[in-house]
Amino acid sequence: MHIIINNLSKTIKGRVVLDDIRLEMQSGRIYGFRGINGSGKTMLMRAICGLIRPSSGTIEIDGAVLGKDLSFPKSVGALIENPAFISKYTGLENLRLLAMIRGVATKQELKDTLTSVGLDPMDKRSYKKYSLGMRQRLGIAAACIENPELILLDEPFNALDESGIDGIRDLILKKKGEGALLIVACHDTQELISMADEVIEMYEGKITKCYEVKHDESA
Repeated sequence: MHIIINNLSKTIKGRVVLDDIRLEMQSGRIYGFRGINGSGKTMLMRAICGLIRPSSGTIEIDGAVLGKDLSFPKSVGALIENPAFISKYTGLENLRLLAMIRGVATKQELKDTLTSVGLDPMDKRSYKKYSLGMRQRLGIAAACIENPELILLDEPFNALDESGIDGIRDLILKKKGEGALLIVACHDTQELISMADEVIEMYEGKITKCYEVKHDESA
């Protein structure tokens, strides 16, 4: 997958929330979005998902213009802001409902996805009884079912303990190895640098800095 963002701007109620964004991204890489609350990270992720339309500029995905040639990316999974599921259903039941939309993932694949984020697929507790950390894990699982080519994770480490952070970091790196294009927004700079191939810093709707991150492959 190849994404090109050309001079993208978005104004909401007279306020510029994205200002002349220019960015290029490709499969097999992790792009880390960094910035304070209100800097535009989440809004840009929404735009890339097709959840909001730009006021000007374009987002091209493999040569097709989002909002013109296609409504949404053809293969995408996203956790943006707080995950929400049907409270009376278990984690597996909630994933099964999502998977019914396309009918691609098998029941075993859904179980494997839950296991990959540290949840027990046989847990009979309903979603309303989940802790904040469990809800976050289920949100990440929902973003990863059916192995999408594009995965967007907005603050994926929220409410997770140290072991949970390690597990989700490993999952993100695994998805990169499988060829996905990953966009991860994270307030923890060191955590972001430990994973990302490129860090994009934002402030007041603008990209203020982009830089490559060199990793020691022998480590």
